Amino acid sequence: MADGKKVVLVNGTGTIGEPLISLLLGIKDKVGIDEVLFYKHSPRLTDRPMLNDLIRRGAKMVTEESKKSEFEQLGLKPAYTLEEALNIADVVADATKEGIGEKNKELFYSKHENHIKGFLAQGSESNFGIIYANGINDEIFTSGPLPKYVQIASCNTHAAAALVKHLGYAKEDNFEHADLTFIRRASDVSQDKSVPAPTISAFDDEVFGTHHAQDVHRIFKTLGKNIDIFSSAIKVNSQYMHSLSAHLKFKEPLSRDEIISIVNGTPQLALTNKTSVNKVFSFGRDHGYYGRILNQSVIVEPSVKVNGDHLYLWSMTPQDGNSILSSIKAILYYLYEENSKVEELMKVANPWLFNEV
Repeated sequence: MADGKKVVLVNGTGTIGEPLISLLLGIKDKVGIDEVLFYKHSPRLTDRPMLNDLIRRGAKMVTEESKKSEFEQLGLKPAYTLEEALNIADVVADATKEGIGEKNKELFYSKHENHIKGFLAQGSESNFGIIYANGINDEIFTSGPLPKYVQIASCNTHAAAALVKHLGYAKEDNFEHADLTFIRRASDVSQDKSVPAPTISAFDDEVFGTHHAQDVHRIFKTLGKNIDIFSSAIKVNSQYMHSLSAHLKFKEPLSRDEIISIVNGTPQLALTNKTSVNKVFSFGRDHGYYGRILNQSVIVEPSVKVNGDHLYLWSMTPQDGNSILSSIKAILYYLYEENSKVEELMKVANPWLFNEV
């Protein structure tokens, strides 16, 4: 903490880092954050408009000492070196590529554990720290000492965990089993990569199938629950949104009306009567924060089917909005440590949590 200021450092400006920085800049005065810093590793001409805009809005750029002159040649002036930024940051949110967060933990973060309150890493960094999803396992922050390292669950893991938590445990211990199939977009609209045709993901885990079910299982393990869950995944040549076909089995049946009522009463979940991904994506582009819906899952109401104690439905995952919101909440836990204070400050996100899409 620099002179009593609350300082947040975001490492990376990619598909999660850039909107996370933007959301922090948009809410920082309302939640009491004094400075938002962001680390940029590679000086690229194509990134200059984005970097200039973040700086214009109040963020301060960080880079390696050896890279400062290269950024200056592009007309950009870094405010801090990485070491200087780590010396004044209260919280670090790592939004680098898969595998880099764990390397950064070993090379940089471990040397600053004494004064930095917490470190976050995104998505697939399963060895970085304890896994977290907003509204699912907040107990990791509210019960006992704060964890030093936290893995923010992926967007699809958020979507699946929200269904299990809010529907499977609407009645205590009513959840029995979930079988999930993820239809994954090939890339974000900000990326050039794609796949030529639908591509099936291998079952990397004998018990859980793909990592999605394994990560959901890890979330519920932090709550003392050993859930039965399996997932499959296929990647399609789309840049819009992920979709999820879910089959949940309950111990006691819930009616369709009960399911719809639960969704309507759960801020993390939204309903839609749209059945095409592009129309839900378009709604987020027009009404979300920087094009993002911050709900954890958008459930397609016409697809909700109850057959005894079996529930079938389709939902859409709101890009990375759900994991970005979890990062915001984790940051606030580290800055304030007062549960009621954090919940009150999180209301700044209410305009982008939709009941209906």
